[in-house]
Amino acid sequence: MALVNPFLLHTNTSFPLHLPSPPPFNQYSPQSQLCTLSSHTHSFKPFSSSRTKHGRYRAVADIKTETLVDGEDHKVLVGPSSEEERRGERVVADYDWEEEWYPLYLTQNVPEDAPLGLKVFDKQLVLFKDGNDHFHCYEDRCPHRLAKLSEGQLIDGRLECLYHGWQFEGEGKCVKIPQLPADAKIPRSACVKTYEVRNSQGVLWVWMSRKTPPNVSKIPWFENFARPGFQDVSTTHELPYDHSILLENLMDPAHIPISHDRTDWTAKREDAQPLLFEVTERTDRGFAGWWGKEKDGSKPNFLRFEAPCVLQNNREIVGENGEKNYFTGLFLCTPTGQGKSLLIVRFGTTKRSPIAKLFPKWYFHQNASKVFEQDMGFLSSQNEILLKEKVPTKELYLNLKSSDTWVAEYRKWMDKVGHGMPYHFGHSTISLPEEPAVVEHAPAGLVAGLSASSPAKGGIGTMHAPNLANRYFRHVIHCKGCRTVIKAFQFWKNALSAVAIALAASAILVSGRQWKALLLVSASLCSIGVFACSTAITMNTTNFIRTHRRL
Repeated sequence: MALVNPFLLHTNTSFPLHLPSPPPFNQYSPQSQLCTLSSHTHSFKPFSSSRTKHGRYRAVADIKTETLVDGEDHKVLVGPSSEEERRGERVVADYDWEEEWYPLYLTQNVPEDAPLGLKVFDKQLVLFKDGNDHFHCYEDRCPHRLAKLSEGQLIDGRLECLYHGWQFEGEGKCVKIPQLPADAKIPRSACVKTYEVRNSQGVLWVWMSRKTPPNVSKIPWFENFARPGFQDVSTTHELPYDHSILLENLMDPAHIPISHDRTDWTAKREDAQPLLFEVTERTDRGFAGWWGKEKDGSKPNFLRFEAPCVLQNNREIVGENGEKNYFTGLFLCTPTGQGKSLLIVRFGTTKRSPIAKLFPKWYFHQNASKVFEQDMGFLSSQNEILLKEKVPTKELYLNLKSSDTWVAEYRKWMDKVGHGMPYHFGHSTISLPEEPAVVEHAPAGLVAGLSASSPAKGGIGTMHAPNLANRYFRHVIHCKGCRTVIKAFQFWKNALSAVAIALAASAILVSGRQWKALLLVSASLCSIGVFACSTAITMNTTNFIRTHRRL
């Protein structure tokens, strides 16, 4: 996946690149375990696990060396990355998916006047801002009769269930029950389960554990976003495939020239080439390393994946005058159920391109939506195959050293922590979900145009129908800026249409040629304005449809 980069358009590739020391993981991370990539591949038989003296579980498997069809395969395919893997042993790290902070929403996009329904895995949450501008997160379930509180409303900063009018505030305390007799007290059990939320660097994070106190040191901190003059364009997208597939896609730079050919000013299919990778850190909480193009012979980009769902790609650029500028592509990927995920994308830099300043923010937002739609068909089918085949990715993927190193690293990390997740697809292990994913077939192809206008649950289909194939539903409903822009364009479209009709009618009625010409020209200009507004609305609400061109 590659979004149009509104910041690096000015970058001169002849600039000398200063490669700083890799930034460390957060202070809670274990020491890095550096391993050497191996040139051999193995297949694993079913394993048994036993506790080691260090308190970890080690799964021991009988292994056998695969028979290679081509003796040269080991030179191009990703092999074992540790001595344990080479020996058929797997270190299982202590991990509990609930004892993590998950990105919920961009702070700036939280509604002021309504609750917001969200999910993390299978947990349904409701987020809202009270009258004192404090954020609260509850279980999205009224204790009375289990109605969704996210379908309710805010009254004087309190969250009201619209089924019977029960109201809640603060730490989930019920403060009003309209049906309760005047002399009766509100039952203590009439409260809502709450989750801790924190606002950090423009993102709201939720601590999912209700057994363990929040570990504030685990909230990710992004150094570049704290630098003076750092600017970013941030978008939110709902996507119809598993968050692990989304992360895989985001850490795959090799597909960008092909999948996103001519999407922006940078992606061109003729630039597809081998890449260089260097893994510098492996821990129980993720991995990190450098990458770059083989033809350049350098690795200027630093990638870091950090549990549970944070991926960032950083670059430090040094100009000819020695001035340093910093770029970050940050991806926060929240699992929202089987076959669904919520992504917060943040591209930022300390030096914005002058060209980028000519375009409004909504242009970059619609371009981001278009890029996701270009990948959507591939990733939905990948989701479907993983669920159908029911085997680890090692049995399905052909990971190349020159393109898929990060993907292999990510799935191997899943092997270490997957036991502590509701489900996982690892490199050599797998834990299937209890319920099958909802798979969306070919959502970014020709069907997309129909999907965007088809009803989701009956009734008349519009761009507002809750359908993940619909760009409006996937992005615009999560973005205050884009909603405001679309409303403005719709207003001006209607106003200019009315004026154009009035001017055309007047041109028919008047007798003077000069007046007729003036009125018709004015009507034409209004019609051009109507067309421009319609085009802008379409750009923000209509899916990308891939058309193949002869090369």
